[in-house]
Amino acid sequence: MDENLILERFRSHAPGFITMLGGRFVAVDRAAKTCTMEFDISRDFCHSGDVVQGGFITAMLDAAMTHAVFAAEDGVVNLSSLEIKTNYLEATRAGLLRAEGVVIKSGYKLAFLEGRLYDAQGVLTATSSTVAKLIRAKTAS
Repeated sequence: MDENLILERFRSHAPGFITMLGGRFVAVDRAAKTCTMEFDISRDFCHSGDVVQGGFITAMLDAAMTHAVFAAEDGVVNLSSLEIKTNYLEATRAGLLRAEGVVIKSGYKLAFLEGRLYDAQGVLTATSSTVAKLIRAKTAS
């Protein structure tokens, strides 16, 4: 499928939490198995002034990682994270953030994914990794 069509599908079917977090789909690369998103995070999602709460950081990374699967893998209709790990490298502050998700390896039932979150100055503030169970469309037998 054409990458522009994938982006349009993502944009028209985005879950509500992506909109709440000021998210938008920026790019997908099927060959590289990546998805890039931007989030414009307000202070509503922060503690300690302008520091983004960790659960929201994980949600942004998870969104980019899972959409990398949807962009790269034909026939995947859903997925479920079996585990997810987030590393907080710097304080992530409110404002424009870029989340990049990549499929490291995938099989028929499982995918190994990684994500990176950057602030507006390009500083890497958090990383994540996950193992996801893939749910594929049923094929006619």
